[in-house]
Amino acid sequence: MDTITLGSTGIVAQRNGFGALPIQRDDKDTAVRLLRKAYAHGINYYDTARIYTDSEEKIGLAFGDMGVRDKICIATKTHAKDVEDFWSHLETSLKLLRTDYIDVYQFHNPKQIYRPGDGTGMYEAALEAKEKGLIRHIGMTNHSLALAAECIASGLYETLQFPFSYLSGEQEMELVRGCREKNMGFIAMKGLSGGLITNSAAAYAAIAEAETVLPIWGVQRESELDEFIGYIDNPPVMTPELRAVIERDRKELTGDFCRACGYCMPCTVGINIPTAARMSQLIRRSPSAPLLSEQMQAEMRKIEDCVECGKCSAHCPYGLDTPKLLRKCYEDYKKILSGEISVN
Repeated sequence: MDTITLGSTGIVAQRNGFGALPIQRDDKDTAVRLLRKAYAHGINYYDTARIYTDSEEKIGLAFGDMGVRDKICIATKTHAKDVEDFWSHLETSLKLLRTDYIDVYQFHNPKQIYRPGDGTGMYEAALEAKEKGLIRHIGMTNHSLALAAECIASGLYETLQFPFSYLSGEQEMELVRGCREKNMGFIAMKGLSGGLITNSAAAYAAIAEAETVLPIWGVQRESELDEFIGYIDNPPVMTPELRAVIERDRKELTGDFCRACGYCMPCTVGINIPTAARMSQLIRRSPSAPLLSEQMQAEMRKIEDCVECGKCSAHCPYGLDTPKLLRKCYEDYKKILSGEISVN
């Protein structure tokens, strides 16, 4: 079994982390079944967040009465902006997860690196929670390269969660190396780049080359889980064929494309930005029929109502000109609808 030690935490995790954001969309019975199946096959790291609606509750339902708490690692996140909400979020998470402690408690995409004495009291609250045994390790998640680098340099955090896939560049690799040098755990979100990477074996093999990176794969369907379960005993290794897949995807996808992080939402005119801004890629990399349905056409027409208020661009961690990207995808979409451009 392929495992990773998560920096100074000492947590030994099976290389397939379970990303529990997508199980929000499953009913409770389905989510519990998927979580327990993952555990039965050796997956021991589960990542969720207070903001992921009922995801924490579903993890609690799956494991709370199984007597396996000492055999799994539960990581969750707080998007609290002040100390009062920090403690409220932590209390709620512990209750829903049906546990006395959280292994890795992460500040969820904060706009600053919390430090002792910075006036917010946030880092002090995390230290107090750790001293009380309510959390065991303090981490941070982010989408900003600058804040991630600052987090590593601070020496205050035990883990960093950041987008990382084979579409990542040298700047992301520098974060991985920085964590390695500081003996800090690096947790990779969006290993499939929001669904744009469709070859999970290539994704797994590429991240495995980084050695110290723990990927958390978003799981909603049993077929998705089965793919990664299949890699536990037979982990994909890099081959010329997988390398060719990666190089082809890098040529097609590297650059100004939406990573579907969702921080641009909600849109003031109701555009589903993470889907609409990726439509040019999605429609060429997955079955096109659902993306050409009457319902999806109506969703894409909302782009015509864009008032270019700038709120989406202001919140984009990747600095994209989101309205421009939406217009480009919409023009491409209309050409596909008219038959001017052919897709699968």
